[in-house]
Amino acid sequence: MIKEFWLCFVPLFIAVDSIGILPIYMSLTEGVEKSRINKVILQSMGTALAVALAFLIFGQFLLRFLNVSVADFMCAGGALLFIISLKDLLSAEKIQQAITDHESLGAVPLGVPLIAGPGVLTTILLLTDQHGMLPTIAATVANVLAAGLIFFLSQRIYHVLGKVGAKIVSKVSCLLLAAIAVMMIRKGVVMFIQNP
Repeated sequence: MIKEFWLCFVPLFIAVDSIGILPIYMSLTEGVEKSRINKVILQSMGTALAVALAFLIFGQFLLRFLNVSVADFMCAGGALLFIISLKDLLSAEKIQQAITDHESLGAVPLGVPLIAGPGVLTTILLLTDQHGMLPTIAATVANVLAAGLIFFLSQRIYHVLGKVGAKIVSKVSCLLLAAIAVMMIRKGVVMFIQNP
């Protein structure tokens, strides 16, 4: 169980990329009153967790309803993760959007799509099939809590890493995510060949 948890936690940690989205979080919350920051962080965690767990529970049913095999989803999910990681590797910023509504800032865009984005949802579904529901749920909850903790400690972390350091961590994470995406596509192709 512990091994399965870590096998789920690491790809999800890379997909969430909490350190990588830290500069975005700080720019989005710039000018927000300190008394509201905690509420924004809790809102982002609650939204991300609700969306991720809903997808984790109902995602398999959705696949069956659409008559999509796990091999199909692994190939499509791997391709999507690869495109997302490649886009993030080559782009200067993950998101370029002016946010004026501080009331929903925690839910959108922090909760979705920054914490629980398409890469995370795809990874969750694939990990559930590979390692089971309980380790994936535990790893999902742990990663959302880790993202919240990083947001709470954002000033200290950003002070240590600096803008350049945060970008370097983000790019290395994207490279690892691209490698995981290639592995998923390879496993999907092998699964399809073995069970056409």
